Amino acid sequence: MPSPRAGLFVTCLVDLMRPSVGFAAARLIEAAGCTVVVPDRQTCCGQPAYNSGDRATTKTLALQTIRAFTDCDYVVVPSGSCAAMLKVHFPHLFASEPDLETEARAFAAKVHELCTFLTNICPIGKVPGRYSGRVTYHDSCSGLRELGIKSAPRRLLSTVDGLQLTEMPEAEACCGFGGLFAEKYANISNAILTRKTDNAATVDADLILAGDLGCLMNMAGKLTRNGHPLACRHVAEILAGELTDPPIGHATVATP
Repeated sequence: MPSPRAGLFVTCLVDLMRPSVGFAAARLIEAAGCTVVVPDRQTCCGQPAYNSGDRATTKTLALQTIRAFTDCDYVVVPSGSCAAMLKVHFPHLFASEPDLETEARAFAAKVHELCTFLTNICPIGKVPGRYSGRVTYHDSCSGLRELGIKSAPRRLLSTVDGLQLTEMPEAEACCGFGGLFAEKYANISNAILTRKTDNAATVDADLILAGDLGCLMNMAGKLTRNGHPLACRHVAEILAGELTDPPIGHATVATP
């Protein structure tokens, strides 16, 4: 019996800023017994256009994405925010167009965020990564609040040899990024981010992990500017043992 075809939706930030996350995700999906497919036609999920009110552009990007993954049994996304866009918001885009709405809903049913895919859809059991040290985990807003992702990454991390997970205070609180929110409301964003990184710094951990690269870049930028040694990694990098690249250290433009 052939292996399920799992389409990897790479995401813009992973493609442009942190390709190692994509390779780590592919390794994990293969370890779960799937054949990884990366369609060339995939582009942005349309979230920036959607959040700024440009529905026409969002629909164009949505249809291109939906049709790029036609031959896949699953669509796996290493990002809670992009996964929520594909799974939750795509069907709503076409609510007044029954045929396209049906197509979007069928697509959405195949979409899974990476950690939930590895725990609930194609359980991986034990991940290939190893890490000797202590980590803390940030729950990103979209993953937690739109998709209910909470236990899945922690269950997977519990199988990493040598890893100790220490929860930070207010782990479920926002990091202040929010895409356009950080650009429009920089002062508020910075206040939220300061509280988040201060909370993370109170625990004796080597790394902050998360499932969204935007959150990680935001936190890493603040920590770097403050001279704090706490580093940031995407959870897929730890789970897959893909740690050859340096920790994430890109600063967002929104926070001084």
